[in-house]
Amino acid sequence: MTNDDAHRLSTSRSLPIALLRARESVMGSFRELLAEAGISEQKWRVLRVLSEGGPVEQTKIAEQACLLLPSLTRILSAMEKEGLISRERDSSDRRKTIVELAEAGEALIRKHSEESAQISADIEARFGADRLKTLLDMLEDLNKL
Repeated sequence: MTNDDAHRLSTSRSLPIALLRARESVMGSFRELLAEAGISEQKWRVLRVLSEGGPVEQTKIAEQACLLLPSLTRILSAMEKEGLISRERDSSDRRKTIVELAEAGEALIRKHSEESAQISADIEARFGADRLKTLLDMLEDLNKL
C-alpha cells in the first residue's frame, strides 16, 4: 500500500467521519439549548419544519427533518401527547396525515428561537459568512448525488 492509499483510507480524511465530526461540533452548541428546552434534537427539527412551513403532510416532515418515517411516526405520537402538535387526516386524501404546530409547540419555538439564532450567528461569525454559504451550497450539491 502506498502512502497515498494509506492517506485515503485514514479516518481523518474519511468523508462520512468528517461529516459526523462536523455535525457533532455544530450540534454541541445547540445541545445545551435543547436540554434547557427539555426536547430532543429530532423533536426540535420537527418543530422547526412546522414553524417554517406551516401545516404539512407527514412524509414532507420526514424528508425535511431528515427522519425515517417509522421514527417520525413515533416522535409525532409523543409530541401529540405532549401537546406540541396536532394531527388530522387530509380531507382530500384520507391516506395522508396533516401535522400542525399546537400553541405549546409555537410557544417552545418562540421561547428558544432567539438563543438558537444567536448560536447560529456565533457559528457563522467564527467560521465566516462566505465560507458558511459555500459549505452549505456544497453540502446541498453533495446531497443531490
